[in-house]
Amino acid sequence: MSNQKCLHALDAGAPLAELVGAIKRYGKTVALAGVDLDVRRGEVLALLGPNGAGKSTAISLWLGLLQPDEGEARLMGRSPLAVESRRQVGMMMQEVALEPLLRVRELVDLAASYYANPLSVSETLALTRATELGDQRYAKLSAGQKRKAQFATAIVGRPKLLFLDEPTVGLDVEAREAMWSAIRDLVARGSSVVLTTHYLEEAEALADRVVVLAKGRVIAQGSVDEIRSIVSRTHISCASALPADEVRRWPSVLDAGRDAQKLSITAVDGESVVRRLLAADDGLRHLEVRPAALADAFTELTKEAA
Repeated sequence: MSNQKCLHALDAGAPLAELVGAIKRYGKTVALAGVDLDVRRGEVLALLGPNGAGKSTAISLWLGLLQPDEGEARLMGRSPLAVESRRQVGMMMQEVALEPLLRVRELVDLAASYYANPLSVSETLALTRATELGDQRYAKLSAGQKRKAQFATAIVGRPKLLFLDEPTVGLDVEAREAMWSAIRDLVARGSSVVLTTHYLEEAEALADRVVVLAKGRVIAQGSVDEIRSIVSRTHISCASALPADEVRRWPSVLDAGRDAQKLSITAVDGESVVRRLLAADDGLRHLEVRPAALADAFTELTKEAA
């Protein structure tokens, strides 16, 4: 086997992108404080964290827009500045400036020209639910429509790795769900995705793995279920005549409140609370029990890191 073939075999399971001991400072502010992070093949990786946690800085290092002060950033096993690496990447950042006088299909066609084997313009517009925007000039689009156009230019090159930085900001619920569907389609076609988002339900819906950043450090990582399991909470709702003030004093209950006839409870030991509810109220109806959401874990983790 030739050296080139051996290298290919060794690289087959290698991460698509890595940060190794990455440190990045802006003056006295430390944006990343020795971060080790990788992006694996075939996954949607969600980077979560409060503003200033280091999410956008991490992506900028991978894209070669910034250089680490210490440590290393790798993209496709090479420097992020290598042309060979960049041709396998698509990106949609928070701040995007596209030529305002070009029509959307012209913008997508221009982006396609940078890649060796792009999708067709029509397929790209269909995949991103932007076909009806094709003949419109970019300057005439609404904020949500511009995000669709930006998404189309990001995926037209069939990227192995797609960076999406707050991609659904400005989109309504229907457009957001359409983008989620397109992201799932891209992953099914072989792309990996790095996603930053403030919509925790977005990470819950899409991510195979979640990394939580705070103050430039990785404070937790794992599957959505693993991150959720960090917080031992259960949410209970039911139609009950029991006073919320009384339930709030029960063991294991963290909080209880009422909205019309609906009693809502947050508990540490949900099973014991449900048993007591059923014993205390023969007329209890519409009982719903669900585990902690990703938002609960995120809140708890970032509060601890503050």
